[in-house]
Amino acid sequence: MRALLMPVSVALALATLTVPSCVEVDVTMDHQTLVVDWRDEIIYQIMVDRFEDGDPSNNYNVDVRREASYHGGDWQGIIDRLDYIESLGVTTLWISPVVKNVEEDAGFASYHGYWTQDFLAVNPHFGDLSKLQELVREAHARNIKVILDVVTNHIGQLFYYDINRNGQPDIVFFGGGGPGHGSQNPDQASDLRRASEWDPEYDRRGVQGFTALGENGPAPIEWVEMPEINRTPPNPPEFRDPRWYNRKGRVTVWETPNSASIACFAQEQCDWSDACLQDGQCDFYCDQGANICKPSFDYVREQEIKGDFPGGLKDLDTSRPDVTNKLIEVFQYWVKVADFDGFRIDTLKHQEHEFFEAFAPALRRYAKSLGKKNFFMFGEAFDGNDELLGSYTQREGVDSVFYFSYKYRVFGNVFGSGAPCDKQPWEDVASCAPKQAQIMFEERNADLNGGPRYSATPKTDGPTDAQGNPLVPQQLLVTFLDNHDVPRFLYQYPDLGRLRSALAHQLTMDGIPCIYYGTEQNFAGGPDPSNREDMWSTGFAQDGETFKFVQRLTRLRQSIAPLRRGDMHFVWASEHVNDESDAGILAYERRYDGQVALVVLNTHGEKASATHFDNTAMVTSFPAGTTVTDAFDGQSTFTVGANGTLDVEVPPLGVRILVAQ
Repeated sequence: MRALLMPVSVALALATLTVPSCVEVDVTMDHQTLVVDWRDEIIYQIMVDRFEDGDPSNNYNVDVRREASYHGGDWQGIIDRLDYIESLGVTTLWISPVVKNVEEDAGFASYHGYWTQDFLAVNPHFGDLSKLQELVREAHARNIKVILDVVTNHIGQLFYYDINRNGQPDIVFFGGGGPGHGSQNPDQASDLRRASEWDPEYDRRGVQGFTALGENGPAPIEWVEMPEINRTPPNPPEFRDPRWYNRKGRVTVWETPNSASIACFAQEQCDWSDACLQDGQCDFYCDQGANICKPSFDYVREQEIKGDFPGGLKDLDTSRPDVTNKLIEVFQYWVKVADFDGFRIDTLKHQEHEFFEAFAPALRRYAKSLGKKNFFMFGEAFDGNDELLGSYTQREGVDSVFYFSYKYRVFGNVFGSGAPCDKQPWEDVASCAPKQAQIMFEERNADLNGGPRYSATPKTDGPTDAQGNPLVPQQLLVTFLDNHDVPRFLYQYPDLGRLRSALAHQLTMDGIPCIYYGTEQNFAGGPDPSNREDMWSTGFAQDGETFKFVQRLTRLRQSIAPLRRGDMHFVWASEHVNDESDAGILAYERRYDGQVALVVLNTHGEKASATHFDNTAMVTSFPAGTTVTDAFDGQSTFTVGANGTLDVEVPPLGVRILVAQ
C-alpha cells in the first residue's frame, strides 16, 4: 500500500485554525462569490470513485469486479470530464466526501467516503490536496460551483466496546441455543443471545459491560491500531476523547421489533392506556391491528440522535460545545483550503437541531469573511416525514434539505406508478393522481404548530437572490429522483418515458434540482451498492435520448427565468388516473418579473390527455387572445381563449412549456 499521507506544496498559516504539524497546506485559493441565486443552479451529484479514473497512479486496493471495492475514480477524472458535465447543462457539482477514511470494514471499502478517520487529511485514493484544489479551480473557471459532502454526525468504526473486558473485539454469545431440532429435552432453554462489540444494539444507559455473572457497568471503549487498513485513532487528536461520543450502541428502531419480547418488556413498565401514550412515557405502543409493538416517535428520535449509525459508525456527542466547536473548526478549514461553495450535510436527522443552529451560522459567517457570500448548506434527513425534514430549516439551521417526502409521494407515486393507476385495491388510488403535487405544495407552505413546515424566515448571512434579497428554505428545497442511498428510479419504475416525465417536472418546478450522475445515461441500479455504477462504462456518450432530453431541459431552465426563479401556481392538477379526459394532467405557472411560463405535463402512460374535464377548461393568467408557443418542442402554438382559458392536449408522458410570443 502506498503511504497514506501525501505532502502538498506551500505551507501557509491558517488564521485561527489549528492544523496538525504533519499537514502542509497550500491556501492560495481565490475565494469569491460565484452564485448569483441558488435557484439558478442545477446540481450534479458525483460519487468520485465511480465517475472517472483519471490517474492510475493512485489505484491501490482497486477491484472493479466487486461492487463493494474501490474502483479507481478520482479528482483528476472529474477534471478530465468537465466538458461532459458542462455540455449536460448542470451548473454545480456535489462531490462525495474528500477526507481520509478507514480503508475497509467487513469486506466493504470506504470508496463512498463516509467513514472518517482524519478530518483534516484527504483520501489518497482520489489525489492529494493540490489536485482537489485544481478540481475546484478548473470548475470555477467554467462557472461551475462545487459543493462538498461532509459528515458531522459520526466517525468510522475506529473503536469497539469491550463488553466482556478481555481487551479484544469479539462477538459475544450467551446461552447454549437450546436442544437440537426434534429433541424432547425439557431442561434446556432456547435463549441464545449475541452481542457484537463492534456494533452492539442500543442501550439508553450507554453500552454496558457484562459477563455470564451479570452486568458490571459501562463498557470501556478501545481504540484499535490496524494501520494496514487505516483503522487507527482519529485525527485531530481531540476526537480520541471517549467523552466526545454518546456510546449507546447501534440504532435498532428501523428494524421490525420482536413483538413478543418487546411487549413483555414494555408491559412491565407501561400502562397501555391513551394517557400513557399522550404523556410520552412509553417507548413502545401496541398496534393491535398489526399485532406488533411499535416504537414511539420520541423513542425513535432518541435513538436516531444518540445511537451509532448501523455498521459501527460511532456517534459524536454534538450536544457538547467542545465537539461542536471542533467540528466548526475542521470544516472551516475545508472552506479555506479548497474554496467550496457549499456543503451537503450527511445524516442530518441523526443530530440535534441545536447543533446546526450553532454550526450553520458559524460556517456562513466564516465563508463571508473570506469573501464568499451565498454559502449554501443543505442536509440529508433520510425520511418522508415533512414535519421532521422542515424542522431542520427553522431558525438559524440549515438553508435547505433534500426533499425526500416529494421524492416518495410525487416522483414515486405520481410519476413512477402514475396513471393509469396500478395501485392494489386496498391502496389509495388518489395517491398516484397529479393532485398530490398540489397537495404537497400547499402542505409545505401551510402553518403547522404556529409556523410553516419549512422555514419562511431567512438566515443571517444566508443565501440571497440577484438583488441581495434573502431567500428562505421554502424556496430552496433540493429535489431529486435518484441518489446514492435509494434505488434508481428506473430500478423501481423501469419505464424510460416515466423517467423523462419525472425529469421534466423536476427541471421545471421550484426549488433546486439535483441530478445523480448516470441518470442521464439510464442507469437502473438497485439498492446500495448497486446504485453506484461506474460512469466510464457509458463512454460519456452525449447522443442518448435521455441525455439530450435533460440537456434540452437544462438549457430551457437557464434561458427562461421563471423556470428558475418564478413563484409556483397550480392551474390544473387532475384527480383522475384512468380514462377521463384530463387523467394524468399536471399544469402550473411559474411567474417572475412580469414573465410567465406555463408547464403542462401528462403523467398518463397510455393516452393523450387535455386540460379540460366536464365542460370546464384550464384558466391561466395569460390575457385572452395571447398566442403561446411550446418552447419544448419549439413549434406548437395555441391561442388563449376568453377569461384566460387554455385547452391543450399533451401526449402520453409528454411535456409542454408554454410562453407568450
